Order: sequence, then structure tokens, then C-alpha cells
Amino acid sequence: MNDITRKPQPICRRDFLGQIATCACATALGLATVGMARLPFPAVIPGESSKVKIGHPADFPKGEGLWIAATKAFVFRDNEGFFVISGICTHLGCIVAQDPKGFHCPCHGSAFGNRGEVTKGPAPSALPWLEISLASDGQLIVDTQKVIPMGTKLKV
Repeated sequence: MNDITRKPQPICRRDFLGQIATCACATALGLATVGMARLPFPAVIPGESSKVKIGHPADFPKGEGLWIAATKAFVFRDNEGFFVISGICTHLGCIVAQDPKGFHCPCHGSAFGNRGEVTKGPAPSALPWLEISLASDGQLIVDTQKVIPMGTKLKV
């Protein structure tokens, strides 16, 4: 009989199921090994803290606001205390600039008053006021994630 004319022998059912079981075990073992290799590394990478120390109260003169890049906000001091107004435009997130009338957005022309209220659109809402507090070491802390009511000031 010729080798060309011979038909391949079909694999028996028992051998086929054995090969499938072996592949399934190898896959499970491989995935378990990958999972164990990830254990020493953190699953969640911590982000930056929303609370930023900006300095001592004596570092801030009364009057015009001081831009603090780490908080993306303006810190003000007046006779009533300290307050912080976010420098991020509520329209599309551009950084606003301070001017004598308040703030203006160089991207799309929004204008805000001295307290952050909208005086000219397209900004849909006022600039948020951020919480400011005093740390145990005497420094001011700004929480960039905590919005407080407009007009709330820290008395020091």
C-alpha cells in the first residue's frame, strides 16, 4: 500500500479530551502565575493630595490676589481674612488671568468679577471658592477639591 493513499487515523475521543484538559490546566496555571507576579505591585497608584500648603499668613500681603501655581488658584487677604478663588474657567477649563475688574479667560472671552461671579459669558457659572484652613504648624492649606460658598473667609 502506498503512503500517499493512506488516510490519517482519526484521533480517538479519549485522547482529544485529554489534550483539551492539558491545555486548560496549562492556561489556568499560566494565568495564576501572572496574577501572583502582580501581587507585589500596587493596584491603585495614589494621586496627588488635594490639600496643598501654601505658606504662613504673614507671607500674604493685604490687597491684590496672589497666584499659587500648585493650587491653580488666587489667594486673597483682606481685613476680614483669607479666601481662595479657583483660577480655572468654568467654561472649558482654561486658566484665567487677573485684571483690575476681576478675572478674564484668554481662551474664549469669559469675564468674572472680583468675587469670581460671571460678568460676561460663555462661562456657565462663577469661579468656585476653595476651602482654606490653618495647619497645626501655622501654614495655610488650600483644599483644591473642596468648594465652599462664595464669601466664606478664614479669619486668622
